[in-house]
Amino acid sequence: MRQAVAQFLVRLENERRASSHTVAAYRRDLRQLIEFAEQQQDAELKLEDIDVLVLRRWLGNLARTHKSSSIARKIASARSFFRHLMRSHRMDRNPAAELSMPKLGRSLPTHLDPETMGSVIDASGGDNPLAKRDRAILETLYGGGLRVSELVQLDIQQLDAKRGEVRVRGKGNKERMVVLGRFALDALQNWLAVRAGFVKATSSDDAHAAMFLSRRGRRLGARWVQILVKRYGVLAAGRSDLHPHALRHSCATHLLDGGADLRAIQELLGHTSLSVTQRYTHTSVESLVRVYDRAHPLASDLDSAKSQPDP
Repeated sequence: MRQAVAQFLVRLENERRASSHTVAAYRRDLRQLIEFAEQQQDAELKLEDIDVLVLRRWLGNLARTHKSSSIARKIASARSFFRHLMRSHRMDRNPAAELSMPKLGRSLPTHLDPETMGSVIDASGGDNPLAKRDRAILETLYGGGLRVSELVQLDIQQLDAKRGEVRVRGKGNKERMVVLGRFALDALQNWLAVRAGFVKATSSDDAHAAMFLSRRGRRLGARWVQILVKRYGVLAAGRSDLHPHALRHSCATHLLDGGADLRAIQELLGHTSLSVTQRYTHTSVESLVRVYDRAHPLASDLDSAKSQPDP
């Protein structure tokens, strides 16, 4: 069983070009399954020992401490693994195919209104090199709707300043061209003008190519960018919950509010399914309702009429 899982993970990484996060999640899920099943039978696990009853007991045990979204991902991991075994003729059935997915409540994406978003970016203002770097990071996350993983992987050569585009490598190792606005391009140019001062004699070849560098001359990591965004969220808006993905969500929501086509937003964000992009329509409708309540002359009259008892 463990050998089969190891081979499956190699295939995920090499043939299907799954991201490191996806591979790590599948590894954790399948390792949990193996450990649970081995504890149940107190012996080394074989492929034929896994059936739908074992899987249901495993998921029932996890349901005590895990959210429905986590359970759904673990089911997806098991289904994908056993599907791989069927294709390689090591099993003649997929026991995970009989599992039902839990119902998931769809939460709306976190986003900032344009004024607050502007305040967060302006909080990074300054003429020193670190401030220029931070502003370029915030402008690029918001202006291009990038994921934090895409941002930290950026190399200088991926930026085409003349065309106002940057080549991004997203999920599944897929590349796409992202259009950047004037503010993001200006911030990147200002940062690149001082970036050489961050390159050290000990910097690696990877750091020499990287768009964003730390004080020590290393490529910035995702965790550091998360801390940076949180810092400016607290400073400008009192938001300790602000994270890089909220800037991506804000970009999509503001584009939709401004009249952008949903398909165009899908291309910009690199969503494989339009249904993912459609989440932003709910956010936009909520915003529209708030604006209506504030601006429409009959809104307050309608609300007061609803509160009156029937004659």
